[in-house]
Amino acid sequence: MTENSATRSGEWTDPDDAPEWTEEMFAMAEHSVGGVVVREATGVLTRDGMRPIGRPPLGEKARKPVTMRLPPHVLAYFRGTGPGWQRRVAEVLERFVAEHGDPNPKPNA
Repeated sequence: MTENSATRSGEWTDPDDAPEWTEEMFAMAEHSVGGVVVREATGVLTRDGMRPIGRPPLGEKARKPVTMRLPPHVLAYFRGTGPGWQRRVAEVLERFVAEHGDPNPKPNA
């Protein structure tokens, strides 16, 4: 059977050449019995091995969702810069904070 070369995503790899599964792979894999999932996967297989599903925990560094009102021209400007505009707004605010310091400095104990 031939395949259109435009649809190939790279060299063909024989599935028999796949690496042996490790204990970690089995521990993170989805488990099913008779086609019914009895345990969801807790990780994904990548070129570098297994990794947990989802973002890593960020603790206090995690970004917090907020609702704020912005002037229409400011919102239009940032949205006009394309995907990632929210991150650029955050970067502008982070620079402002770095330049102006803490508005509530703690007194020396």
